Amino acid sequence: MIRTALASVFALWPLAVAAQTCPLALVLAQDVSSSVDENEYILQRDGLAAALQSEDVKAAILGNGGIALAVYEWSGRRQSVVVLDWVMLRSTADIMAASDHLRTAKRSNHRFPTALGYALGFGAGLMAKAPPCNRKVIDLSGDGITNDGFWPALAYKHFPFDGITVNALAVLGADPDVVDHFTYEVLRGPGAFLETSAGYEGYERAMTRKLYREIESRVVGDAGFALD
Repeated sequence: MIRTALASVFALWPLAVAAQTCPLALVLAQDVSSSVDENEYILQRDGLAAALQSEDVKAAILGNGGIALAVYEWSGRRQSVVVLDWVMLRSTADIMAASDHLRTAKRSNHRFPTALGYALGFGAGLMAKAPPCNRKVIDLSGDGITNDGFWPALAYKHFPFDGITVNALAVLGADPDVVDHFTYEVLRGPGAFLETSAGYEGYERAMTRKLYREIESRVVGDAGFALD
């Protein structure tokens, strides 16, 4: 019996090791709807690139054994575009390469409305292609509420969101209802939270806080609004 039990333990050991190799699959969704002008887009794009390179975020990524990352831009119903397909970030060089790639990305769209339901559906499809990881998080940024297509509730009903947490970063200034909309319509899953940015000028700082919190999977200071 002891021999059988040991055989079972050793048979499961590779699975346990595999599960530890990727603690987090993280999808970042960036707003390029018509409410985002060119200067704001650059602040958003470069702010994300800089946040990835921050010492706190790098330490969180490397200290947790690395993460899987993908990034897409979203706006109208059919205007979601992948700007960074799935990559594993396991070293400083990996992080720098991803950051440099994002910093040189060209804006995918300019003139389309805010279709949050479609954007979330696209994110679920992208997450379905992720490497196997212990946690799955979609991080959606934006400065306005849904004004085109179906709302997030229908995306959560009809797309594969099992096991996925959806967090959000609301950029303040363009729409007074963005915080409420993101809090009650976008956030999903245990521990989902909202971070806010004081306009796009505060985007890098807000994204840095948000990435650190997502990677460490814990509340950091007073950042954002916790939602059980």
